[in-house]
Amino acid sequence: MDTDTVRSAAGNEAADLRRQQRGWYFYDWACSVYSTSVVTVFLGPYLTSVAEAAADAEGFVHPLGVPVRAGSFFAYAISLSVVLAVLVMPLVGAAADRTGRKKPLLAAAAYTGAAATAGMFFLDGERYLLGGLLLVVANAAQSVAMMLYNAYLPQIAPPEERDAVSSRGWAFGYAAGALVLVLNLVLYTGHESFGVSEGTAVRICLASAGLWWGAFALIPLRRLRDRRAPVREAGKGALPGFRRLAATLRDMRRHPLTLAFLLAYLVYNDGIQTVISQASVYGSKELGLGQSTLIVAVLLVQVLAVAGALALGRLARRYGAKRTILGSLVAWTVTLGAGYFLPAGAPVWFFVLAAGIGLVLGGSQALSRSLFSHLVPPGKEAEYFSAYEISDRGMSWLGPLLFGLTYQLTGSYRDAIISLVGFFVLGFLLLARVPVRRAIADAGNPVPERI
Repeated sequence: MDTDTVRSAAGNEAADLRRQQRGWYFYDWACSVYSTSVVTVFLGPYLTSVAEAAADAEGFVHPLGVPVRAGSFFAYAISLSVVLAVLVMPLVGAAADRTGRKKPLLAAAAYTGAAATAGMFFLDGERYLLGGLLLVVANAAQSVAMMLYNAYLPQIAPPEERDAVSSRGWAFGYAAGALVLVLNLVLYTGHESFGVSEGTAVRICLASAGLWWGAFALIPLRRLRDRRAPVREAGKGALPGFRRLAATLRDMRRHPLTLAFLLAYLVYNDGIQTVISQASVYGSKELGLGQSTLIVAVLLVQVLAVAGALALGRLARRYGAKRTILGSLVAWTVTLGAGYFLPAGAPVWFFVLAAGIGLVLGGSQALSRSLFSHLVPPGKEAEYFSAYEISDRGMSWLGPLLFGLTYQLTGSYRDAIISLVGFFVLGFLLLARVPVRRAIADAGNPVPERI
């Protein structure tokens, strides 16, 4: 084969990777609106108000006969969705590895979540059980879809590009969240001029997130390419579901430093996810802030998260991903501690808190994803990223559960929010102990100059 042919083939391959990367970014653009508009802004306060409308004189609802304080129902539903996701992900991950066809499974998970989210339009009156069911389905589906989405990262980006590609993906997601929140804010604040009630405006915002998710998911589904599974994956030796997960974890025992990173990530990411899902409840119920104020605060988070994700990606190139993540965990701890002391009815200070969260939110998650990609042994990207997402979700029920239990026992959302500080402190200590350069070498990968 002559030199020109080799160059042409290399150029075509590079162009194809760029096309797949751009398509990959758009899944974050599609699904992040669910995380922002539904989980972070509207559904927590709205579902809580629906549960309160259905509560008895003592403030309890009784799903399946179990007494639950109405103010804790949303947090418990989040926890249940995570448990469901952890049960389903090993089955889906095994199927993806066995067949090499991640894309049809990604489509099924994405459209299940989008349909459940669109169905939230029918959440009104005292239908808190319907809201809880739709939340559990949508949140679990998003978790499964994200597992498959993340598994594409090693396939579409070489090691030296992963920090940048991962950060751009998060930036796309936060940009979409900001754009849709602007539209939500226009509808919500001007609902009377649009001829709809406040509750109807909220339900339209919820449902529109599902429609957005489903529409833009078409772009990555058209551009991403599946790779044929190796014969050993497709053959009779393939393991189903949890047996496959157990086999992967046994294999990880040969890479204890990779496991050590997963443990650290599992802890501090649980804190991040809980802050994201419960911040609007805290602002609404404890600080007495209106829905419009919460929307503006989350919009501020989205705008700054775009800049923060890209800025932390640049810091990682200079100081290394591990140091940058550790710095972000310090910022998380300080910000959350300050949140405990926020005065009620003071939106300016809540905006300051939102700005602090926005600057570290996207970068801490994006760099964690790209750092883990360096710790995966070559040829085992899909199964290890399945374990990564399960680690992500595997303890993510604990933060909302702790938040809900703390509120149920104390009746104070301030006590509930400060209880989350421990996740960031412990995560920092665990990550600081991981020698990432040795972990990368032990995994059989080249060690970047900055890591």
